[in-house]
Amino acid sequence: MHQSENIVIVGGGPVGMVLSLLLAKKNIASTLLEARKQGAANQDTRALALSFGTRKILEKLGIWQALAPHATAINTIHVSQKGSMGRSVLHAHDYNQEALGYVLSYGALCAALNAEVMQFPMIQFIDEAQAEAITHSATCATVRYNRHGELSQLESALAVLADGGRSLEEVPGLKRDTKEYGHDALITKVRAELPHNNIAYERFTANGPMALLPNGERDFSLVWTGKKELIAPLLSVSDTEFLTQFHAQFGDRVGRFLSVEKRMTFPLKLSQLQEGDTPHLVVIGNAAQTMHPVAGQGFNVGLRDAEVLARHIADTAIELGGQAMLAAYRANRKTDTKNGLLFTDFLVNIFSNDILGISALRSAGLGLFDLVKPVKRHLVSKMSFGK
Repeated sequence: MHQSENIVIVGGGPVGMVLSLLLAKKNIASTLLEARKQGAANQDTRALALSFGTRKILEKLGIWQALAPHATAINTIHVSQKGSMGRSVLHAHDYNQEALGYVLSYGALCAALNAEVMQFPMIQFIDEAQAEAITHSATCATVRYNRHGELSQLESALAVLADGGRSLEEVPGLKRDTKEYGHDALITKVRAELPHNNIAYERFTANGPMALLPNGERDFSLVWTGKKELIAPLLSVSDTEFLTQFHAQFGDRVGRFLSVEKRMTFPLKLSQLQEGDTPHLVVIGNAAQTMHPVAGQGFNVGLRDAEVLARHIADTAIELGGQAMLAAYRANRKTDTKNGLLFTDFLVNIFSNDILGISALRSAGLGLFDLVKPVKRHLVSKMSFGK
């Protein structure tokens, strides 16, 4: 592969930036197109759940050291079901890992990645560039974009769509299968009476799963999912009423909840690109697959996409972006992506209904799961490294 073969990456968020940095470390040039101004996301306080494997990727890029002071380690994951004694606990030290994962703000990650991107002249970052159309032929891909009212286009042996799916509708040959859950996720930050002790809680209720992730010294990031008609009203109730309702669902494990920050909701869906013939164009991250946040898999799967694609680009002895190369990449990623989607969907379906008898089955399942060490080891490996 020649250094002159510039790769165009549509989407300058974390997945796009990680890909460009992995390529730069291998002396491969790329152009990043980002719709927003560079650095616009640096103050975004939304929480990201990073797997231990994602930490390893960020270490490889040399930026974990800068991120570590902003990250809260998850050393234990406590899984329980409302109204049942069944529960399971995962401890990092049982799997020879420093942590099972980390919670970090989206902004802190973007700030570190943006700073690192600036260190590489071979990465051209074009901000405020809105991709208008992406087309592909037997020889190359063409990306047309609008920047400050001026239309431009870039041709490349390989265009990578990493923009979270915003440009999908205009791309010929790309179709996705989508499953709408009819559920919303509410995200916010809460403060509890008791310290979190680096424990993350996964709580399954009849209305839907909720996750409470340690974030900062005393706070938790909350992801509360459920049917739209149950979640939507939680935006407008008072803080006191919200905390009362949340406590009723979550229980007393961390004492009373003392305060809640701004609340936001978004609809939940599971979607995946259909396999299609798109030479010289590849889709990664949320643009390729969108998962329910119950298992915290989506973002981490996207970074593994970037890592594997960078390796295929650097090691390919065949035509860059050609059918053979992209088929090899897709085959490499298929199992991890499929398992992430299936695992997530399974959790949502089995833990989000109150059919008679299912509740007792779930309770027994959680208790049994806690005793079967190989199954737990497999789950930790899947959550950490996608294996």
